[in-house]
Amino acid sequence: MRYLIIMLLLLGCAQPQLEEEPDMHDTALPELSIFHLPSVWTTQNNETIQLKDMQGNVLVMVMIYTSCQAACPRLVADMRNIESKVKGKVSADIRYILVSIDPETDTPARLKSFSKENLMNGDQWLFLRGTEENTREFANVLAVKYKKISPMDFSHSNIISVFNQQGELVHQQEGLGVDNKEIIEAIIELAK
Repeated sequence: MRYLIIMLLLLGCAQPQLEEEPDMHDTALPELSIFHLPSVWTTQNNETIQLKDMQGNVLVMVMIYTSCQAACPRLVADMRNIESKVKGKVSADIRYILVSIDPETDTPARLKSFSKENLMNGDQWLFLRGTEENTREFANVLAVKYKKISPMDFSHSNIISVFNQQGELVHQQEGLGVDNKEIIEAIIELAK
């Protein structure tokens, strides 16, 4: 009898386990979408986001570091040039994202300062800083190679990538100061 009472008490105290509802955004995404990546990033405004928070936007991305004196200033100029040629031609949301390959130096405050110095402080511009692991994983997704060659210098690929609203890579441009016509056309086509 005592055993039966104990069992009834235990069963009465047991709470039904609720299953988590699936995120409908995740299930509708293509398999190769960057929005599936679980990485967490900090913006130039010291806000925490995930890539999936940008779902629905055309994304134009490049990896840089703010203390770079060689290739990165040219990549930044290319991004500004692309943005200026796309601006006003489409009504869809386009985000221009610069991801730091040097999260140790590129703090949110440094990224904010860099965005202002380079006249990239509108809502369309987003600077991201992640952990070393998240940065390396994302670089691999973009096929960007980088290597620290001194305490303040990196060797890195110069690739601008365009993702559609579902986070699929649709276009890449490699090189510095190259003709941006194809990448601009790809962005405009996606954002129609």
